[in-house]
Amino acid sequence: MADLRIFSYLPNPRVWKATIAARFCGVDVEVRGAPPKELRDWLWDYDARPLAEQERQSLSSLARTGRVGLTGVKLLKTDAFLQAQPFGNVPAAFGPDGKIGIFESNSIMRAVARLGEATFSLYGRDAWEASRIDSFLDVSLLFARDSQIYLLSLLDGAVDAAIHARAKQAFAIYASGLEQALSAQRKTLVGEQISLADICFAAELALFMNEQARAAQLNERGLDRILHDGVRNEYPLVFAHFDRLIDHEHFRPDLKPYVEKLLSK
Repeated sequence: MADLRIFSYLPNPRVWKATIAARFCGVDVEVRGAPPKELRDWLWDYDARPLAEQERQSLSSLARTGRVGLTGVKLLKTDAFLQAQPFGNVPAAFGPDGKIGIFESNSIMRAVARLGEATFSLYGRDAWEASRIDSFLDVSLLFARDSQIYLLSLLDGAVDAAIHARAKQAFAIYASGLEQALSAQRKTLVGEQISLADICFAAELALFMNEQARAAQLNERGLDRILHDGVRNEYPLVFAHFDRLIDHEHFRPDLKPYVEKLLSK
């Protein structure tokens, strides 16, 4: 039995925060899921699984209306799922008994780090390093909020100048702070080894690169890509750090092919 089970739409860089951490810490993480459009045919539960049409009809009383990403879609969520995951969203993580739920990708990642702390300390060497790591994780949430709104609006065709401007400002604030925290000599954001701060950063930037696939849509609205061709020159330390991380043996299996596919578009 896995130490932690995660149910989510896939591929999802925010889920990979946990799987990357697991490789460092030797924690057994099981991931279940499918592309977003297929999750409407799944049972949302600790024992999440795709359902045949006959099963879906017999479980129709469990239908709840999706609110984020799958807005307006009827999703079959068990009472046990909603007790463990009160906000009803994915990624949704569970302890081995399926009763304890952990939600939000940074918290799921922290759970993995705590489970594997004896093998590799991703959460800093002391309370001060742990708190500085938390600072980076909290700042990432501010960026993640606007980036999610932006990426979903690109996906459903609702992007406009206001959404674009908020995402652009959020990225500038996030990247500027990271650029300030790094230096030509630093190889990690906190301390002397890779931490949760680095994992979170790499996953969030990889997710934001989905903008690449929507360049034509932006052009139609007279908007430029936030990750434009010259962005690496604006934040050289940030992107050098990103390049180092996605080439790392524990990051590479998840993030390298994902980023390369996006950049190819």
